[in-house]
Amino acid sequence: MDNKARNDVLFGSLPSRAALASAYVPMQESVEPNYPPQTAIARGTLFPGLDLPFRGMVNRPLPATPLGDLMAIDFVADELSIYLDTHREDGEAFGMYQSVLALSKEAHKRYNELCGPIVKNDMLGMKSYAWLSEPWPWELKKAGED
Repeated sequence: MDNKARNDVLFGSLPSRAALASAYVPMQESVEPNYPPQTAIARGTLFPGLDLPFRGMVNRPLPATPLGDLMAIDFVADELSIYLDTHREDGEAFGMYQSVLALSKEAHKRYNELCGPIVKNDMLGMKSYAWLSEPWPWELKKAGED
């Protein structure tokens, strides 16, 4: 047996244009049903039909803080955006996306008022550079904590 034949047996070989794998991705049919934002970010998807946790592992929900709320709402906006990439004609989903973008804008505004800028663009119109001002998001106390 020559070296090439022996290497083919030991390490395997494929024809020069062989497909390595065939993927199948099922097409999502609808934006409904969907999880609420806090559940969606913990589950890693907005859509229960796509919720397939690895070995049954599930993330803990985010704490109910201004940053946790903002992250959850922005996650839902991202999920709807991805859905709309393949379902442009879904008017219901686009309406939901518009509502979530409005919620996101309000959550950003609320966060900025309570904690300061979350992104550098939030400093537009500020009187001084406030990027490193306190408190940091993880230093905020939940309602009722001393």
